[in-house]
Amino acid sequence: MGQIRLPGNPPVDVIVRRSARARRLSLRMSQLDGRVTLTLPRDVPDSVGADFLREKEAWLRGHLENREGPVRVELGAEIPIEGVGHRIAACEGRRIIKGGGVLEVPGSPDQVGVKTKAWLRNHARVRLASASDRYAAALGLPYTRLTLRDTRSRWGSCTHDGRLMYSWRLILAPAYVLEYVAAHEVAHLKEMNHSQAFWDVVDQLYGEWKPARNWLHTHGADLHRYRFDD
Repeated sequence: MGQIRLPGNPPVDVIVRRSARARRLSLRMSQLDGRVTLTLPRDVPDSVGADFLREKEAWLRGHLENREGPVRVELGAEIPIEGVGHRIAACEGRRIIKGGGVLEVPGSPDQVGVKTKAWLRNHARVRLASASDRYAAALGLPYTRLTLRDTRSRWGSCTHDGRLMYSWRLILAPAYVLEYVAAHEVAHLKEMNHSQAFWDVVDQLYGEWKPARNWLHTHGADLHRYRFDD
């Protein structure tokens, strides 16, 4: 793996990786951190990659300029909860209160992000456990464990021994998207693949799933813009 610096104002650093499986040149920009990666087939010279990068410079700079930056979760910030925007405000007492498009968070302002994250994780666990229980019961196949993580590469997973894992950030997405991911992972309890038989199970459990999957493809990276820790 190497790196090319595209000159200009500002210069753009591009990670160069080679892949034996790649059949063509490809350029990708991460919506999470703005990192740019150029993938080359193994037998393509670096000079061809550099020419390809210069050809795509206008496209690349346009996407970098339009990329939305991170959102620090603090008083006055707005975050989505089940797809609905909520403004974070201070409050008295000891409990976080949600209502009327506002999430009231007590305590010190410098602890707002940490407390909000803990509340969201708990809320996500309740919603995902409820959905997973419901779909597993409909399928007649119980899962063995449910865990939450802050994964970037996948929204959920299911192991051969029935353990389900989900990204807690799904609680930021619309409720129908969270439900789809739960149905998708529970369907793997029966079909550990992505065959037509698997998608038939998803259809059986959830119904029309393409809008939810398309939402994740289009907007999923935005869920990682919210930064809760210092």
